[in-house]
Amino acid sequence: MASPQVAPSLDQEKLDLFLGRFLGDLGAMMNGPAVLLGDRLGYWRCLAESGPIDSAGLARRTGTAERAAREWLAAQAAAGYLDYDPRDGRYSLPPEQAAVLADDASPVYLGGFFEIAASAWRDEPRITESYRHGRGLGWHERDGCLFCGTERFFATSYRHLLAQQWLPALDGILPRLERGARIADIGCGHGASTLIMARAFPQSRFEGFDYHAASVAAATEAAARAGLADRAHFTVARAKEVPGQGLYDLVCLFDCLHDMGDPVGAAAHLRGLLRPDGMLMVVEPRAGDRVEDNLNPVGRVYYAASALICTPASMAQEVGAALGAQAGPARLRAVLGEAGFGHVRLAAETPFNMVIEARP
Repeated sequence: MASPQVAPSLDQEKLDLFLGRFLGDLGAMMNGPAVLLGDRLGYWRCLAESGPIDSAGLARRTGTAERAAREWLAAQAAAGYLDYDPRDGRYSLPPEQAAVLADDASPVYLGGFFEIAASAWRDEPRITESYRHGRGLGWHERDGCLFCGTERFFATSYRHLLAQQWLPALDGILPRLERGARIADIGCGHGASTLIMARAFPQSRFEGFDYHAASVAAATEAAARAGLADRAHFTVARAKEVPGQGLYDLVCLFDCLHDMGDPVGAAAHLRGLLRPDGMLMVVEPRAGDRVEDNLNPVGRVYYAASALICTPASMAQEVGAALGAQAGPARLRAVLGEAGFGHVRLAAETPFNMVIEARP
């Protein structure tokens, strides 16, 4: 479809390219709530299990209205998420799409991120106001969808990489975890990272800390359901107030250092929690050190999340350093160095994360 002709001062070819890109964004934006709807109604899982199915079959299996299911199926076919066979009017979910949308045990599952996006839309008026007054918007002030979505999104990488690759990449920590060590998980949220480690290393003891009381309550309930309450405990505490001077073999920060208002002060306090031979593990979103290094699909997601969530969260706290989710390794090394860590190294990388080991 050709775009309307414009004034000679505009490059028509560039305009057409941008309009095409923007139209794709509009389609993705409008379909986002429908993707989340499919998750909550069990549509994606049903499609993954059933094979080719029509709207009547989907509605019957999920206990939903056929006419609504019919329109939802057409929307997902138009988005390229489902395949449609006009010969029999049935839709199917290819295995590649199923791995991303329907199987939360898959290493590439991303369905949880749509809850994060939904929370950003719901909070938009408050985010906009925070930009005006500059006082930020704290995590505890956000829509509850953010907390569940964050857990689901990050749990995918934690489940498949934390015990298998990230912890083994830290110098000498694995034997200590297997023998029995003491670990603090700072900013633990709903406890996904804490419980994954507790399950993998039954001889060790894990303590999760988060300033958000509702998240700590959710983590405590999750530990009980998983039968891990004997070795995974959760406490309400800010990073700069976590007790336990010199008690921990390992202190972990999973995707949260950049959210802190005073990351230097927090890291300095956490350094004091370590045993003489202890270490800090910092997991952060993968990023380059310059803006131009991050102008890519992953950076697009992380910059948007940072602009809407991470940076306002930091600005709402003391100091308000606002590192952002794309701080980059050089800035993170500088923060840890200023906090008194003399040895800082990049231990592992994935397309979405970087793992930093820091020692005093």
